[in-house]
Amino acid sequence: MNNIKGHEYYYGYVIVVACFGIQAIGIGTYVSYGVFFNSLASEFGWSRAAISGASSIAFFIMGLLGIFVGRLNDKIGPKNVMAVTGFLFGLGHILMSRLTTVWQLYMFYSFIVGIGLSSVDVIALSTTARWFVKKRGIMTGIVKIGTGAGQLIMPLAASILISKYGWRASYNIIGIAVLVFLVAISQLLKRNPAHIDLFSNYSGETSPDNQVPSNKGLHLNEALRTKQFWAICSTNLTIVFCFLIIILHIVPYAQDIGFSATKAATVLSTIGGVSMVGRFIIGFTIDRIGSKRSMILCIILLIAGLFLLQVAKELWVLYLFAVIYGISHGGYFTTMSPIVAEFFGITAHGVLFGIVAFSGTVGGAIGPILAGHIFDVTAGYSLAIWLSILMASLGLLLLTLLKPIEKVAWKEI
Repeated sequence: MNNIKGHEYYYGYVIVVACFGIQAIGIGTYVSYGVFFNSLASEFGWSRAAISGASSIAFFIMGLLGIFVGRLNDKIGPKNVMAVTGFLFGLGHILMSRLTTVWQLYMFYSFIVGIGLSSVDVIALSTTARWFVKKRGIMTGIVKIGTGAGQLIMPLAASILISKYGWRASYNIIGIAVLVFLVAISQLLKRNPAHIDLFSNYSGETSPDNQVPSNKGLHLNEALRTKQFWAICSTNLTIVFCFLIIILHIVPYAQDIGFSATKAATVLSTIGGVSMVGRFIIGFTIDRIGSKRSMILCIILLIAGLFLLQVAKELWVLYLFAVIYGISHGGYFTTMSPIVAEFFGITAHGVLFGIVAFSGTVGGAIGPILAGHIFDVTAGYSLAIWLSILMASLGLLLLTLLKPIEKVAWKEI
């Protein structure tokens, strides 16, 4: 690996493939929780708020621990951190197959799966940001296509497994598979080019396309003192609030208006499939117009999709919503890591991205529980959708007012 001849080989592309796999397996498996929703409600008689709560707490723990994971990634690298969290992620799903009480739901899913989730975004996206500069947007987009691939494949796979073997056996199969794959993929990860001698024959170049990872940026305490950082955090909170309501509740919503479990799952899978296109397009767009403008575009699409969902009663309308929403969802998450690097550099990218991601998980934890409670009280999702439109509009306003930081103040690492 260290004996490089010519410019055709760059280990950063291995990193992209590995991080693609982490996103596909981690996020794809997480969003499949909605496919198990009605099975859990039917067997145990739990309310939608209670079932939603387990996923919301897992999402919250993911974000909270993501700050710590980001710090570890900055200091020691991603390999061992990903191996440990990948093991726990798989273990949590295996334990779900033995579920009997509501406290076990929260222990197995909220805590164990939540801890496992904590590295999926931070490790994959921060590591990619360290390996690329000029192509950071498109490479992040490719990594985030993994999320779309997972969202396309995993809900359908889970639905098929449930129909053939039941939900308990399905959790067991999924848990074993994701444990093995995530631990194996973790062994491919390296922190950044400075930590391995991949480029000794490049005559001063550190990559075949001169993409030397930036060594400038704000330190953690400097970034925390800027208005821009907290504006980005607030924007992420409002938008992920909306996204997680849709991801967790779109399957039961579709079933409530008269469609079968399989058709409802295909709506979620369509979101995943289309989001791959959104991730690629927005990744390409980021490198040309910047992260902020790309993010604004994604939020506008989100608001348009939510208005459409409010009137959706036929299957083709749900699929049209899935297309619009899928582009928005995939594109938005592609912008998150680049916008942190664009505004603050990569000196403390891991921990800063972890904090931004955590702000999103706060919104993502509150949204699904609140939507479930609204359903339990009103027997419908209309009010929850209107609330999502309001939150997305607030996020759009915050982002539109965001001003750049003077980069002359950036420090060398």
